[in-house]
Amino acid sequence: MAVDHIRYDLLTQDAMRGVVRRVLKEAAAKGLAGEHHFFISFSTRAPGVKLSPRLRTQYPEEMTIVLQHQFWDLAVGEDQFEVGLSFNGVPERLTVPLMAIKGFFDPSANFSLQFVQTPEVTDQVPAQPVLPDTQPTDGDGNETKVESEPNRKTLPAPADTTAGAPPVGSPDKPSGGGAEVVRLDRFRKK
Repeated sequence: MAVDHIRYDLLTQDAMRGVVRRVLKEAAAKGLAGEHHFFISFSTRAPGVKLSPRLRTQYPEEMTIVLQHQFWDLAVGEDQFEVGLSFNGVPERLTVPLMAIKGFFDPSANFSLQFVQTPEVTDQVPAQPVLPDTQPTDGDGNETKVESEPNRKTLPAPADTTAGAPPVGSPDKPSGGGAEVVRLDRFRKK
């Protein structure tokens, strides 16, 4: 087998992070258009991730945030983004390097990206459970493929930043030490 000296895998991952960066910059400058909102999963152990000690204790390996109604001060740089969110009524400021992102999903457009994590980013965290393969569909019910790995994975449940139930893994809703994995259909409008 030929050796890939160009490293197309790394170039593709970088290009996909550019998509996330651009979308977040647009949201920071103009707000969220229409029904767009984002689920962003990231490794909390990655270098450069800044969380409060409380959140780091609750989410020692991975966290999913939702940028929809209740977020503020979204600032996007070349290599990271910062955002204010509320967790169980407590305001928090997070800094997330783009290299720490594991998944990005916009349910309104049925668009998702999955990122391959390198050991230095994940601090050799074991992989999360994988749900059965699902494929997004276009408006006519035809399958569309938007993926960066052979098998698209459904993102874990987000930390509830919009009020109501406490975030996954919070003291009010124990998760047994890891992230709870649910199907995203649970969050779609019917």
